[in-house]
Amino acid sequence: MTKDVIISIRGLQVLVDENGEQEPVEVLNTGQYYYKNHQHYILYDEPAEGFEETTHNILKFNEKKLEVRKRGLLEVHMIFEENKKNISMYQTPFGRMDMGIATTRIALTEQPERIVLEVDYALEMSGNYVGDCNIQVLVQARTKENLALQSRPVS
Repeated sequence: MTKDVIISIRGLQVLVDENGEQEPVEVLNTGQYYYKNHQHYILYDEPAEGFEETTHNILKFNEKKLEVRKRGLLEVHMIFEENKKNISMYQTPFGRMDMGIATTRIALTEQPERIVLEVDYALEMSGNYVGDCNIQVLVQARTKENLALQSRPVS
């Protein structure tokens, strides 16, 4: 895998549309990849609509665990471990809340120029069950052929 990558993250955030149905969100960004001490690392910055400050993100993962660290406009350190529940403090510009993450499955597929990580978990906010969720992380080597992906609108 090259150092320069394109990252697609689906399902980390969920919006409720005008019909009251959940609609998964995809974040598509460019970033940096490296592998150290049997861990994959993805680093990328995420702009927030309506704010000048960006959020710096670090994903650290292997076949058993995913850690998501956000610093900047949003502050959180989320830990996803299969068959474990972890509590995180989620800081937003609008306040702070407790977040419970009970991970039920982690699946990692590695290929020379592509990594796919999928995580299933139950989410709690401030002690209340929100729902069963799924994160899909796709990391691809950035090439001339897929450079157009980085300007694709978020769906």
